[in-house]
Amino acid sequence: QLQLVESGGGLVQPGGSLRLSCTASGFTLGTYIIGWFRQAPGKERDGVSCIRSNGISDYERSVTGRFTISRDNAKNTVYLQMNDLKPEDTAIYYCAAGNVPTFSPHMYHYWGQGTQVTVSS
Repeated sequence: QLQLVESGGGLVQPGGSLRLSCTASGFTLGTYIIGWFRQAPGKERDGVSCIRSNGISDYERSVTGRFTISRDNAKNTVYLQMNDLKPEDTAIYYCAAGNVPTFSPHMYHYWGQGTQVTVSS
């Protein structure tokens, strides 16, 4: 069974950091483009970052310089290091696997269940 599982979410104060993990089972994550998305209540699911199999990555403008995406193919895992978190980063974060480096969620085939990130004092 093909599956993605996110972990690492939680409650953090503004300015704090979290590292999200996305681990695949049933398929080799390294052969896919992995994207991180987030969805706040009442809003659409938006792309945050994506990483290609060769390690080249893209970032949405509001997280550039604060978030870093990386992958460990040996662990079949992609990470999203989030620093200097802001209240507006609060959302459910999802990882997804696809074949096109895009922030359009419709282009991704496999999705995790999401992990909640809350930034609040």
